[in-house]
Amino acid sequence: MEEHFDSKPGFVLADYTVFAAMLSVSMAIGLFQALKKQRRDATAEAFFTGGRSMPAVPVGLSLCASFMSAVQVLGVPSEGFRFGFKFLYMCLGQSINSLLTAYLFLPVFFRLGITSTNQYLKMRFGRGMQLLGSVQFLLATLLYTGIVIYAPALILNQATGLNIWVSLFSTGIICTMYTTMGGMRAVIWTDVFQIVVMLSGFVAIFIHGTILVGGPAQVLEIANNGSRINFNDFDFDPRKRYTFWSLTVGGSLVWLSMYGVNQAQVQRYISCRSEKEGQWALFVNQVGLCLIVSSAATCGIVMFAYYNFCDPLKSGRISAPDLYMPFFVLDIFSNHPGFPGLFLACAYSGTLSTASTSINAMAAVTMEDLLRPHLLHMTQKKLILLSKGLSFLYGAGCITVAALSSFLDWGVLQGSFTVMGVVSGPVLGVFILGMFVPATNRLGAYSGILVGFCVSLWLAVGSTLHPPSEETMGVLPSFTEGCSSANGTTSNSSNLDELSILTPLRPKDQGGLLNFYSMSYLYFGAMATSSVILVGLIVSYATGPTKRSQIKEGLLWWDLNKKKMEISSENTTNMISRMFPCFVQNACWDTQQMAVGHIRNNQDKLPDNQRAVPLKNLPRDDVL
Repeated sequence: MEEHFDSKPGFVLADYTVFAAMLSVSMAIGLFQALKKQRRDATAEAFFTGGRSMPAVPVGLSLCASFMSAVQVLGVPSEGFRFGFKFLYMCLGQSINSLLTAYLFLPVFFRLGITSTNQYLKMRFGRGMQLLGSVQFLLATLLYTGIVIYAPALILNQATGLNIWVSLFSTGIICTMYTTMGGMRAVIWTDVFQIVVMLSGFVAIFIHGTILVGGPAQVLEIANNGSRINFNDFDFDPRKRYTFWSLTVGGSLVWLSMYGVNQAQVQRYISCRSEKEGQWALFVNQVGLCLIVSSAATCGIVMFAYYNFCDPLKSGRISAPDLYMPFFVLDIFSNHPGFPGLFLACAYSGTLSTASTSINAMAAVTMEDLLRPHLLHMTQKKLILLSKGLSFLYGAGCITVAALSSFLDWGVLQGSFTVMGVVSGPVLGVFILGMFVPATNRLGAYSGILVGFCVSLWLAVGSTLHPPSEETMGVLPSFTEGCSSANGTTSNSSNLDELSILTPLRPKDQGGLLNFYSMSYLYFGAMATSSVILVGLIVSYATGPTKRSQIKEGLLWWDLNKKKMEISSENTTNMISRMFPCFVQNACWDTQQMAVGHIRNNQDKLPDNQRAVPLKNLPRDDVL
């Protein structure tokens, strides 16, 4: 493995054919669902929720595909190459997130029967908080989608020469078309196909790479000698980019802001047939996430073993860590036409799934939170047309923002996670206050989210202006002695100073506040969420906490749990009373007394049964 290709490879006709086939199948699935849906669904809500009749497995795979975009296809393998196999702890953080979402957030949203998560903010904290949440979501999603569309196009352009505008417009136009016509059903079923393509690409890459290195044992031996098998990193230093704590604690909160309260994901699991199926969808999603992350990280380890003596970044063959994966694919599949095209399809499948999800979610938020109050008398047919028009406009907006994303100097993985942590982290804090802290009042919620946004923005800007050194972040050593002959030059220390998209090199000890800016980007969301909760509690108790009796039933998670226990207890008591009337009444010897008790029981049960109404029937607009 000392020398690799001498000239820059490129794509051939077979590669473009595979890529075009993926785009065509995605488009065909979307069109089929659009035509199929028109015969059944007749409301704007059905356009955004799939008629709330979707099965758990496709919804779970769609959830997985949405944030496992080209960001992960390109970013995770490079992180595995540079930081080692400990990145797999991200799966533990994702698992914690899935459990918290399934049992804490999903029941509240599902039983309220809402389409937009910001409708909850209106019920709990008023119209102002709903509008704030809507604007936040639209801005964050536009920026996030711009990164997802633009960064892979730019990177693949640098690696393969694929025209960047062809990439941008083919991705943007196709996902805009099938999302506009098919709504949520088209998004979910195309996601299912795209997640299969992504997994197929990863499997092909790490299997072929492993064979070239000499087998799994050889890969593990080289990785272990290079300190890449490093699951024992329990360092508490928050400046280290990846440790057990940053990936589980910080990672779980970042993922919770994406899954627990993010409209793009909530809109998916509330489209399931029942609350139980929504929970199963999250668990299916978790299996898919672990498969994708572990496959991508394994590709990074295989890359390290393959380039053990010739790091492409240090030797100057590539200019940024995000280019590791396309460089590796074009290298090992140089004599196998079509497989580089499979990788391109793998990357763009993720991009399509994320972009289509974002477009549909932004259209839903705009319709439900901003326009619906002014369109009370509009017919459903016109509402559906308006919803499709919004999807089209947001698709065009995402393509526009993608072009503007060239001004961001981040890697794709850090960029996407930073956007979600900075913008969604404070909103997660408000939802936690609303659902789990009854004392929170409106002033506390507003104060908390303001401080949270300031903290997260301060961290993001500071870390961008003063990025940490690679040694501070914990980048593992790699070698270049084996590639001097292939490169025609000697790889020396000057190569180490080459700028990259992800992490420009800086002095090791920055001192003071600059050390604070070196904090791992995974903690940004946790800092923002914690700030919101802390400030919200202090202000609420200082200005007069909200009384629990003033909060309508269904808005607090504790009430849902209590109601479930009451109904279960009542059903158990009724069953025992029917099976053992003498035991319950304790009056088998007194017929008259038993009759009186039976009448009283019937009178007592009547109000309880009347109270056991679905939470979807609760009024929405007049709730505190």
